[in-house]
Amino acid sequence: MNVRRLIPTTAVAGAVALGLTALSACSTSDAADGGNGDKLKVTASFYPMQFLTERIGGEHVAVTSLTKPGVEPHDLELTPRQIGSISESDYVLYLKGIQPAVDDAIKQSGVKNTVDAATLTTLENHGSEVSGHDHGHEGDEHADEHGHEGEEAHEEHSEGDGHNHGEEGGADPHIWLDPVKYAEVAKGVGKSLEKADPDHAADYKKNTDALVAELGELNTAYETGLKNTSTKTFITTHSAFGYLAERYGLTQQGIAGIDPEAEPSPARIQEIHTIAEKEKATTVFFETLASDKTAQTLAKDTGLKTGVLDPLEGITKKSQGADYIEVMESNLAALQKALGAK
Repeated sequence: MNVRRLIPTTAVAGAVALGLTALSACSTSDAADGGNGDKLKVTASFYPMQFLTERIGGEHVAVTSLTKPGVEPHDLELTPRQIGSISESDYVLYLKGIQPAVDDAIKQSGVKNTVDAATLTTLENHGSEVSGHDHGHEGDEHADEHGHEGEEAHEEHSEGDGHNHGEEGGADPHIWLDPVKYAEVAKGVGKSLEKADPDHAADYKKNTDALVAELGELNTAYETGLKNTSTKTFITTHSAFGYLAERYGLTQQGIAGIDPEAEPSPARIQEIHTIAEKEKATTVFFETLASDKTAQTLAKDTGLKTGVLDPLEGITKKSQGADYIEVMESNLAALQKALGAK
């Protein structure tokens, strides 16, 4: 199995010490008096957090993302300079459970205005089976199909694959892939920015309202576009779409649990083949930031098509859109095609 790299807590602690020595911690002031003129100095952990702070903060913030374009966020290793820059921030937005190295560095940074997006909405446990997320109309039908194979695979992936799902006993962190939950997070981010920088509170509220409205339109597009389909089941190499599947009455079948690059067992490949035939699934989805090798192998073995379903953990030139909204619209089109939308 391809196990993701994890940085031991002790290593992070040492890096924090180095970072704070090289770049002494500046004041974690509430006001927008950072090093970018009058702009609030914002640190975002990875793209979904960056998108929120840029859209809501607008001209009043200078946003730095810890995860550069094209870097798989779960594999992120922080440099001492990055750790030092966290401590110099006026405001930090992250999502606990996605990036253990970031979680540890932020905990030790001492920044006053630190917001965990996971606390702004309700997380759920989608990891009880190897498919990751058996929700929607047909979820219960597959409960017995996974058997011991599924349980063993889940136990493997829940141990050190970089997808540490937080302290809620396996809570799924992929909340941004549900436009409704993402809107809840956006509202919380807006309120926290108003508190951190009261002088520009009116603008933060205006920007938040505009973004929430846009996410509402996206939700409506998904509801309408996926209401009538030939099948409700889709297959993916990365079991990141549990919230999305649950929201729109779909069933996600993950090939090999929560690690997008893990090699599926022969038994799981046969199981996916059986499920695909039974549920009339047509497509194996892979993502832009990970290898498509697993999807291509499975498609060849089962006669399925391949397609891209982007978990939006980062934007690159390969992304099917320039920002969160555009990529989510591309994801909708891909799902409609694969599910046989009428």
